[in-house]
Amino acid sequence: ILNCTVETCSGEMRRVPEVMDAWFDSGAMPFAQWHYPFDNDSIETDGRLPADYICEAVDQTRGWFYSLHALSTLITGQPSYKNVICLGLILDEKGRKMSKRVGNVVEPISVLEEHGADSLRWYLFTASHPGEPRRFSGKLVSETLRKVMLTLWNIYSFFIGYAEIDKFDPTKKPDDWRPENELDRWVLSELNALIAQVDKNMEEYDPTNAGRRIQEFIDQLSNWYVRRSRRRFWKNEGDSDKEAGYITLHTCLVTVSKLMAPLAPFVAEDMYQNLVCSVDDSAPDSIHLSDFPVADKSLIDPPLMEATQLAMKVSSMGRAARSNEKIKVRQPLNAVKVLVRSDSEKDLLEPMIPQLIDELNVKSVTINTALGSDDLEFWNWESSPNKATLGKKHGADGQLVADALSSMDPRGMFKSFLENGWVEMANPRDSSQILHIDQEDVEIVKTAKESSYAGVQEGPYVVAIETVLTPKLAEEGLAREVVHRIQGMRRSADFDVIDRIVTYYQGPPEFSDVMRGAFSDYIRDETLSTELVSGSPDTNIATETIKVEGMEITLGVQRV
Repeated sequence: ILNCTVETCSGEMRRVPEVMDAWFDSGAMPFAQWHYPFDNDSIETDGRLPADYICEAVDQTRGWFYSLHALSTLITGQPSYKNVICLGLILDEKGRKMSKRVGNVVEPISVLEEHGADSLRWYLFTASHPGEPRRFSGKLVSETLRKVMLTLWNIYSFFIGYAEIDKFDPTKKPDDWRPENELDRWVLSELNALIAQVDKNMEEYDPTNAGRRIQEFIDQLSNWYVRRSRRRFWKNEGDSDKEAGYITLHTCLVTVSKLMAPLAPFVAEDMYQNLVCSVDDSAPDSIHLSDFPVADKSLIDPPLMEATQLAMKVSSMGRAARSNEKIKVRQPLNAVKVLVRSDSEKDLLEPMIPQLIDELNVKSVTINTALGSDDLEFWNWESSPNKATLGKKHGADGQLVADALSSMDPRGMFKSFLENGWVEMANPRDSSQILHIDQEDVEIVKTAKESSYAGVQEGPYVVAIETVLTPKLAEEGLAREVVHRIQGMRRSADFDVIDRIVTYYQGPPEFSDVMRGAFSDYIRDETLSTELVSGSPDTNIATETIKVEGMEITLGVQRV
């Protein structure tokens, strides 16, 4: 009971026993904010109602999500919003609900200070879909910083460094410019496919897949395009190919920054200001005022994208084969044999052979088609039944089925898997019953017939490397290792990428022979050395004593 305090009133006020839903005021938000219906009576027709989307945690399902719809339906006969992004709970790194009592609450401020706001945002967007619970810790955000933000920043820094040296001006790009270099055509094809995919994801309120797709592209841009294009930017002389590389990489960086701006606004803005605003006075003042990218479908080349993806897979398998044999990537090898599924894949991959030769550091690449006329000349075929899955499916008959599979033609089974996705065979215990064998039940193993080859198989693909090292290959490998060491010394000495140097060396006769032999020009060109000097360097010169191929050698570098 409340006494009325107004002087002219001596009455009492009593609370009504009914309690209105506490979510009423939140549910009334779409109308109350416009003082509807007393003002703004056009909100139903001018686009202000219903809202395009609403975003809140899952615990609002029976709260705000419901009350908004309930009031809107009562007042206007239509929903309050069209789409919902419903957020799941944030858990600790072990998957437990955060609790002050347990002491596993992660303070966001410390994460922001250590890893940055955009790394935190990117992790939360891409770790899982919005409605799913997600684990959270500074360590997980740190992984995002390393794999995404720093990778992108390294690409950006690489471009800025060389663009400043060559005084590249993106505003002078010809209006009718089109990519001619195969790498440029591929990455711009991937870029425009990315634009279309991200635009579709964002239109469908799916920031998770949009972010993941951008993340994939950043990885491809770094680990394939930039790595395979480095020599174009290292060249001292300017030419149309080098200019095309600058135009392509600048286009990729600006476009990626615009695509990721809704998800990582600060990094995107910083890149945009330097890449665009610093050279174009007519550009919008902020990336958040610029237009969202639109895909140029004429630049999308699906066969080239498929061929490059296949080349990436073959390269990865080739590196795995080297790793298994403990052969460094810097050590040249004589040959690589590749087995693909079909003639169409062989046709796609053959134009990529020059890239594969360079990527795998070999002298030749040969591509065979499984079931082709030449595959039996080099490859052995065997079947390896999976007794674990066969036992689960066929019980006591599992061993009988495995034995029967071992006696079947592996090439015939491979063909059936390609065409049908399964293999048919008669039940060994009852020949009138036909069994369907899935691909998980038997592996078709392809290996090189020659013992000088070591291979890796992934699904239907096989890559085999020739492991024999001739004296000439070993000499070239040593030269490449020396180049790697000198480049590291240049970085440690903080030399500029265009600085010329004199390289000093000391070591056993076989090492000196390499420095003076057939690969001396290669060593000079790669390290920008004007001279390779045998003997002790001066005491004020940066030196390093290392072991290479069991030999103790000393190197010194001096800026000219």
